Amino acid sequence: MAAIEEEVQLLGAVGSPFVIRVQIALKLKGIEHKYVEEKLGYLSETLLNYNPVYKMVPVLVHNGKPISESRVILEYIDEAWKQNPILPNDPYQRALDRFWSKFIDDKCVAAAWKSVFIPDEKEREKAREELFEALQFLENELKDKFFGGEEISFVDIAASFITLFQDVAEFLLFSGDKFPKLHKWSQEFYNHPVVKEIMPTKEQQHGFFKARAASIAAANKAAASK
Repeated sequence: MAAIEEEVQLLGAVGSPFVIRVQIALKLKGIEHKYVEEKLGYLSETLLNYNPVYKMVPVLVHNGKPISESRVILEYIDEAWKQNPILPNDPYQRALDRFWSKFIDDKCVAAAWKSVFIPDEKEREKAREELFEALQFLENELKDKFFGGEEISFVDIAASFITLFQDVAEFLLFSGDKFPKLHKWSQEFYNHPVVKEIMPTKEQQHGFFKARAASIAAANKAAASK
């Protein structure tokens, strides 16, 4: 096991909620790895070679083989290292975890990003309505301390984006009145020893989102000028 662990690298960026997903999974599994910091807008040739399709972090490199996209990486980690599983053994429950993690990315993450960073005010408001509608589904789905019961699971790790995004979007700050179960979950999740050790500072979080927004704006400008 030790020899394998020494050949694990994670290419990431401080403050990236998608990189943080992978860091949480690696920490929960107890997997030693080398972290390589990438700068948004100035990605290294190594990263571009490992992820030429999306050109984004995170990228996990295991024994020289790269894996991209955070949810894909999480599943790979769970299959490659059996200790402390983050996905349930039951096939139906595994399917449900995959469904809700995809829902989080397709509905929550997409709407959250638009609700803050798109220029048009009406479109931002529309995105916020979509976000709150999606969060209500998660509120209804949450039955226990975590989505996985008493322990952090695949869905909790995917939903870490929500906890992080509250640092840059005050309108999303949960209260006991609005989304009470998600409010309690976000506190339990953030204060989990493993998660708390990995979470970035608010300054780092703001820095990442600012850099990401600038990167997207530059790409859109370049595309429009062609």
